Amino acid sequence: MGTGFQCCGLLALLDVVVLVVSGLNQKADAASCNFFRGSWVYDGNSRPPYNKLSCPFMQDSFDCQGNGRPDNLYLKYRWKPSGCSLPRFNSGLFLRKLRGKKILVVGDSLSLNQWQSLTCMLYAASPNKTNYSLRRQGYNTIFTLPDFGVSVTMSRNAFLVDVVQEKIGRVLKLDSINIKSWKGYDIMIFNTWHWFTHKGSKQTWDYIQKGNSIRKDMDRLVAFKEALITWSKWVASNIDPTKTKVFFQGISPTHYRGDEWGESKTATCRSQTQPVKGTKYPGGSLPAAKVVWDVLRNMTRKVTLLDITTLSQLRKDGHQSAYGYGGSRGNDCSHWCLPGVPDTWNQLLYAVLVTKGWI
Repeated sequence: MGTGFQCCGLLALLDVVVLVVSGLNQKADAASCNFFRGSWVYDGNSRPPYNKLSCPFMQDSFDCQGNGRPDNLYLKYRWKPSGCSLPRFNSGLFLRKLRGKKILVVGDSLSLNQWQSLTCMLYAASPNKTNYSLRRQGYNTIFTLPDFGVSVTMSRNAFLVDVVQEKIGRVLKLDSINIKSWKGYDIMIFNTWHWFTHKGSKQTWDYIQKGNSIRKDMDRLVAFKEALITWSKWVASNIDPTKTKVFFQGISPTHYRGDEWGESKTATCRSQTQPVKGTKYPGGSLPAAKVVWDVLRNMTRKVTLLDITTLSQLRKDGHQSAYGYGGSRGNDCSHWCLPGVPDTWNQLLYAVLVTKGWI
């Protein structure tokens, strides 16, 4: 499903992924120091930053080991950028640097994957395992470590724009965001896309609206872009970049077609135990990723892209497959095992925040 789109020429315009790293053992030319381009290397000594025992509030649906996954090789791979070295991840230091900060993660269940990983990583680093809180407030789930004054809130919003119940049915409004609870945070991480692809019984809207035009359906990529443009205007109008750092979580891929990585078309993530080798995904880029790049490069407020798409495409082995939801929900090649790939997303978040001097 590749489009042949090459995003790297936009890096200078976006200034979102090329990072100048100093104080590292490995020197690298600034132009090639891109944390998000590289390969997965086997590291037999690597240990997950947490597990279900060290993170008791982790959702069972993400606990692949607890749900019977027989292998753990997927936990032994480390992300290695091609042109530079990642700052060594230190969860204790991360927690201390976040002291007093409020983090908001907004999006769908892929955002939940990242939020759950981040909360577990921070909780595992906390010396006082009894002093934490986890509460729900409407569509928000708020995790707090009072000893550090750190909170990480998950706001479930699959489209970032409004879905409103009207007389004609549920209307997805591509040019409307009426949410006040997204304000007052130090770090914000947004994500959307997968729910734009849902049809039939999984579709959560009946009509789609832009301006005065209401229709039954439209090109989903076009709808996605219109929603992102609305979101970008919301960020420009509501976020002070001197107080809040805004990220967009790149598109998280699925692995339902084996011909994308050189197997039969009917092959899926089931029984996959190793990443795709190399630095490029044979199936090519995702059209939705190009939409993200197009919107971000035209924003008046700077947003940093956590460009996790390609590195996640290489991890056909990291999905829940048959080992999510107690092992009772088919073959999930969308969501990720925890611990697992989303931990790397958060390690990259840490790398950006540290090298940019934002924490």
